[in-house]
Amino acid sequence: MSQDRPLNNAELLSVLDWYRAAGVDLAVVDEPADRFAQKPPAPTAMPPRAPLPGDAPAAPPPLSGPVGGDPSEARQLAASAQSLDALRTALENYDGCGLKFRATRLVFADGNPEAKIMLIGEAPGAEEDRQGKPFVGRSGQLLDRMLGAIGLDRTSVYIVNTVPWRPPGNRTPTPEEMELCLPFLNRQVELVAPKLVMTLGGPAMQTVFKTTSGIIKMRGKWQDVTIGSHSVPALPSLHPAYLLRNPPAKQQAWRDLLSFKQRVEELGLA
Repeated sequence: MSQDRPLNNAELLSVLDWYRAAGVDLAVVDEPADRFAQKPPAPTAMPPRAPLPGDAPAAPPPLSGPVGGDPSEARQLAASAQSLDALRTALENYDGCGLKFRATRLVFADGNPEAKIMLIGEAPGAEEDRQGKPFVGRSGQLLDRMLGAIGLDRTSVYIVNTVPWRPPGNRTPTPEEMELCLPFLNRQVELVAPKLVMTLGGPAMQTVFKTTSGIIKMRGKWQDVTIGSHSVPALPSLHPAYLLRNPPAKQQAWRDLLSFKQRVEELGLA
């Protein structure tokens, strides 16, 4: 069979089918194209699919600010504040702690700044983050009842946290975050100069008492502590949130409250 004979219609259609299967989509062009010199097309981005059951949780978005800071800057800013208002302004302008960029607002303090009784908690929760005040969620409501049981309320105490911004997911603050916020807590205590302090929960107790011991071992035991340059008797007790999760522990917290009430009365603070 001659190789140069014309193809019949059936053979021509077969050739066209073969070209189409091979990716040929244009039979004739004005200029030859060097297919080997062409770059492959950029991949088309696929739209995100909806999460399926069993998928791992999505990674949190990156912080919009710095993730760490210089503790010496925090110490300098805190030391320069000569009033609680100035300290609050310093914290609002401080960008060294990454917690600030995930929180809704600063949670500075609540209660009476003239009071000589200070309560120190760990960090704000979701409701505290929304309202900008410490202990206003369910644990705050329990704290109010606890104070009322020993003749106190928010007009007779000053309430702060070791960290003034809510950690994501209510996690425990990291040692770096605690270190960056500690100068502001120290200065807050120095400016208020309380005569009695109660810490609430393990992280607050470990910060104030400078210990790695657990709260169950330490609670109910008075110690003289130095916070910044201010020395004061302090009593560690359980956090109200822990009491909500473990109601039987309220018996231990009640004993702590009675001990605290006795010291309040001895110093004539009630």
